[in-house]
Amino acid sequence: MCVRCLNHLWIPSPGSSTRAPGPGGLACCLPFKEDNMLTFIGLGLYDKTDVSEKGLAMIRSADYVFLEGYTSRLMGTNITELEAFYKKPVRLLLRADVEQHPDELLDCAARGNTVFLCAGDPMVSTTHADLRIRAAERGIPTAIIHGSSIVSAVCGLSGLQNYRFGKSCSVPFPQGNWAPSSPLDVILENRTNRLHTLVYLDIQDDRYMTVNEGICLLEAMAQKKQVAIPFYVGVARAGSETPLVRAGTAETLRSADFGPPLHILIVPGELHDMEREYLARFAGLC
Repeated sequence: MCVRCLNHLWIPSPGSSTRAPGPGGLACCLPFKEDNMLTFIGLGLYDKTDVSEKGLAMIRSADYVFLEGYTSRLMGTNITELEAFYKKPVRLLLRADVEQHPDELLDCAARGNTVFLCAGDPMVSTTHADLRIRAAERGIPTAIIHGSSIVSAVCGLSGLQNYRFGKSCSVPFPQGNWAPSSPLDVILENRTNRLHTLVYLDIQDDRYMTVNEGICLLEAMAQKKQVAIPFYVGVARAGSETPLVRAGTAETLRSADFGPPLHILIVPGELHDMEREYLARFAGLC
């Protein structure tokens, strides 16, 4: 792909200047870029091969490579494999490194070509938007290379139409006496408006919430409020060669085996006829 074509896909921050890339190798296929900048690159959904060609070229040309590992993860690979694929050392960032102590990352971006990698698409997460604002406040040019996202993938896998989704929510693992009911509030509001709800399931260290656990937690919330959720759609391993999609009542799905992570839930609102047929054919909805 030529530089002119890549520049049509490149999204620089306002006010950033450009220069011609150096000769030879991958640089001839890269978008024009600053000597020092922070590029947010989405890695896609599952493994090392999901990254775009443009994203891979930028990673391999970077001076510093950081990988955010707490909002989501590529379950089909690991850091060792990514480092071999990128031919670069990769520094893993946890939540505190990005949200509370981003100085190391921003200092690197202030002095060299730095990439910030994440599973999915970078700006779906508000914490990444905040990091881009912080970089801009320091005068660091930024850019985005998008990746495939679970937000669009669930529509293809479930057949639920993307414009019929309302606000999304997250179900966290309970901590002691803390078990928020706000996810149910979002679901009920969306259902009142006949909208679907995408429900993110918690990730903590090496613990991944399953569809079954998420449904149990939501059913407990619903029981306390004396309301009912008619049925759910569970999705596992989106982007892999073996994704699984199942639709059914809480009773049906709580005992279903969704296999290895990552998992995500959908609570549908009112179904269009085509959505119902799609779920029946591809997700076992009765």
